[in-house]
Order: sequence, then structure tokens, then C-alpha cells
Amino acid sequence: MLLDENPSEPVDTEPLPIPVSATLLDLVNHLPGEHFTIEWLLGRLDRRSFGIILLVMALVAMVPGISMLIGPLLAIPAFELILGRSGPSFPRRIAVHPLRAAALAGIVRRALPVLGVMEKIVHPRWSIPPGISRRVAGAAILALSGLFLAPFPLIQIIPALLVALIALAYLEGDGLLLSVSLLGAVVLLAVATAAVWGTVLSVVRIGGIQP
Repeated sequence: MLLDENPSEPVDTEPLPIPVSATLLDLVNHLPGEHFTIEWLLGRLDRRSFGIILLVMALVAMVPGISMLIGPLLAIPAFELILGRSGPSFPRRIAVHPLRAAALAGIVRRALPVLGVMEKIVHPRWSIPPGISRRVAGAAILALSGLFLAPFPLIQIIPALLVALIALAYLEGDGLLLSVSLLGAVVLLAVATAAVWGTVLSVVRIGGIQP
């Protein structure tokens, strides 16, 4: 009978990855009072800062009336993701601007049940080199950020959902979900481009008819 020479040593010391939902719950449970800042948020996220900050911004963008403000802000971390930065950064004025803690907590807590279900489905597969996945995800989110400025009610929920899926796929290393989300982004951008082009042509025709 063979005995383990070091029975007290664990067989596998590599820590299990922390679920995204657990990370978000930890954030809302440790919010610093009635207000928080993006600077505080980034300070607690460490190496997962890109994915989590994009996911949080996408969730916030689903709230009617806020999406037009989130769109331009999404472009900042998306562009830095393309550049291969180690973490996102925001202009000082934006980073230290106080934000309502209760609003973030409410949004995250409403999203947690859905995230819990998604985490049972999303897992590492279809491995994509990190450099490629970062740049492709950043480019897609950068393109989608412009759709948040569309002056149509509730239309921003669709790009916000796609940004959330891209961020979740990036966080979990799920190449399949990332590919499906990118395909959805391409389709949505194509539809939006066609709609804008059709509007422009209509305006030109109307202008040509008028004296």
C-alpha cells in the first residue's frame, strides 16, 4: 500500500475562477456609502477590470434615458482594449465624478439572476488567442457605442445586450459566445447602416422635389 509522502499538501493549488456574478455582488456589497466613482470601481477589479467595467456599463445602458450618456463612455475602454492596454483608464474628471451607489446596486441585483443562468451555459471553449479576442471585442464594442446615440426610445437595449454578451464571453474565454455576439453586432450594424442610408436618400429625394 502506497502512502502519500506529503498528505497535507493539496493536489491542485490553482484557485478556481471567481464567477462574474460573485464579483459584481462583492462590488455592490462593498460600495463606499451613497456614492462611488469609476476610479474606486477600477481599483477593486484588478486584472478583470476591462470585462467587468464593460459589462457594468452595458447593464447601466439598458436603463432608459441613460444610454445616450453611456455610449461615448463605452468608446474609451473599447479603444484601449484594441490598443492592448492592461486595464481601462478614464479622464480624471470622469473617473472621480460621484455616481449613485443605490442605482448601481439596483441594476446589478436585477441582473444577477440572469447572469447566474448564463454562467451555467458560458464556459471556456473555442479558444481564441487573447490578443485577437481583445482587439476584436474592442472593435465591435467601439462600433456598437455609436448606436447608443440613436434618437429612438428603447432601441439602445439591443446594442447594450450585445456589449454585455461580448464582455461576458471575453471574461469567461468563451470563443463560441464571442463569435455569436460578434455576428449579432455585424448584423445590427448592417441594419443600422441601411436604415441611416435609406433615411439620407429619402431626405435627398424630398429636397430634390421641393423648389
